Amino acid sequence: MKKKINVMLVDDSAVVRQVLTNILNKDAEIEVIAAASDPIFAMDKMNVKWPDVIILDVEMPRMDGISFLKKIMSVRPTAVIICSSLTSNACATSMQAMAAGAISIITKPRGGLKNFFEQDAVDIIHVVKEAAASDMRHMKAMAMMSNVPAKLSMDAVITPPTLHELGAANLSVTTEKLIAIGTSTGGTQALEVVLRTLSRTVAGMVIVQHMPEVFTAAFADRLNQVCELEVLEAKNGDRVIPGRALIAPGGRHMVVKQKGAQYHVEILDAPPVNRHRPSVDVLFRTVAKCAGRNALGIIMTGMGDDGALGLKEMHDAGAETIAQDEKSCVVYGMPKEAVKLGAVDKILPLSQIGGMIEDFSKKYR
Repeated sequence: MKKKINVMLVDDSAVVRQVLTNILNKDAEIEVIAAASDPIFAMDKMNVKWPDVIILDVEMPRMDGISFLKKIMSVRPTAVIICSSLTSNACATSMQAMAAGAISIITKPRGGLKNFFEQDAVDIIHVVKEAAASDMRHMKAMAMMSNVPAKLSMDAVITPPTLHELGAANLSVTTEKLIAIGTSTGGTQALEVVLRTLSRTVAGMVIVQHMPEVFTAAFADRLNQVCELEVLEAKNGDRVIPGRALIAPGGRHMVVKQKGAQYHVEILDAPPVNRHRPSVDVLFRTVAKCAGRNALGIIMTGMGDDGALGLKEMHDAGAETIAQDEKSCVVYGMPKEAVKLGAVDKILPLSQIGGMIEDFSKKYR
């Protein structure tokens, strides 16, 4: 019999603890083994039985969530999911938690918690299972330096590229180069590792990191503060220019279009693809269509297969393609699926991806 995923809830809201317990215990593969109103109580319970996954509020009495998270990571790295409200302060604190080693974020509104969580029950269960599959050794290293809804493909948002479009992309008059990156679980830390190494002379970058709405702005702001290049949450019409990285906004898709010799992004309200919005597949398909061999595609740590088909389309259009290797991935899901499809030219450890981006950018200056 398969071992259940043991989950601990740490939140000062009794309603949150009760509703999440009810949701998670309905799944045969998950068991909530303990719930605590603050980290002090949680540590007592963890001395009895250590959980596989912790769902953690960031704003609590006696000890804040960030301090508790850092303590956990220093003692016994464990998959932690942040359960955060949508206030600006909570978003900023959640980004600190992700930098400290948290796996993912689930959101809670100011009111109507019960209905809100129950509507998102499938997603919450998916996030817990995703967290349980994570290799926390890599999270620690980076911190230091059921039933699911219908899974739509990218065809629901962007039509497949025709042979004419792929040929047109490779005969394009522009010499502008483009780097497209897709990542999910473990990606916030992995992206920081890569982007910190880059200069302001690298080719323009477009990035999809699976993350809830609102939090991507705080994520981009954090990266902008610690990186030499400019990092922004993408807005409709933003240009893709050297030295700039555009992060797709949570809750919407980002696509790349070409106008004359320039690339720009468009932000779309469209259904989730591969259960994600933004979707890596959607971004990669549009890059294949408009940039062809002018592009470099990179797929990094994450569960599932979002981005694999899109990277194959980029590869077939003449783009250079890279996958993060299994040893350095928190979850070797998305890169593995891309490799299986024959979409990948090179498989590299996280530590070498920044160098490849710089080399690609220098090649065509």
